[in-house]
Amino acid sequence: MRDTPSAGSMTRADILAGEIADSIIDGTLPPGSRLDEHMLAERYGTSRTPVREAIRQLKTTGLIDVRPRRGAVVAEVTSRDLETLFVAMAEIEATCARLCALGMNPVERRRLQALHQSTRDLVEAGDQTAYAAANISLHLQIYAGAHNPVLSDFAAGLRRRLAPFRNAQFRAPGRLPLSFAEHDVIVEAILAGNAAAAHAAMLHHVSLVEDAFEQVARSSSAA
Repeated sequence: MRDTPSAGSMTRADILAGEIADSIIDGTLPPGSRLDEHMLAERYGTSRTPVREAIRQLKTTGLIDVRPRRGAVVAEVTSRDLETLFVAMAEIEATCARLCALGMNPVERRRLQALHQSTRDLVEAGDQTAYAAANISLHLQIYAGAHNPVLSDFAAGLRRRLAPFRNAQFRAPGRLPLSFAEHDVIVEAILAGNAAAAHAAMLHHVSLVEDAFEQVARSSSAA
């Protein structure tokens, strides 16, 4: 399973992919826009090499189509597409949480608890970037704790595809403490070995992530 970069290990291409994704999500780069490497390099003040890698990353999210003779183009992502992806993500992550509650070993449980508690300081500091990176790490620990490589790879793949939309949630007012509180319920259920509660809490969490993204998207379109 390929890990998502942490805040401290992000490359220029990783950062650039996030910046381009934000421009697509907020409508600055509307569907059908051609993403010329030279234009993007000038726009973001970088060379074409990280631009090329950023486009490759974004292709896996569905935000970009690569078409013959046109190159990279901003894709049309409908609300129905996103709803379908979020429903799939919720079900997969909820299953991972349920399996964690049943099968995580003591060391894995302590690591999950420690990571979750460490994010409290990030919430209090309002450090959105570091919290977003820690959030990814926490979810990856839950995938791994399911002890099902097929399931964890599938979950990680869906997360990469939804990453720009999941990251956008943190721009919603007050989202960081709400996210921490939702994680708290999930982690407590896993640590208690309550599989049903862990499953339900994760389903609820992902639905609220989708709601937060929609709030950000509405605010962007109204601006």
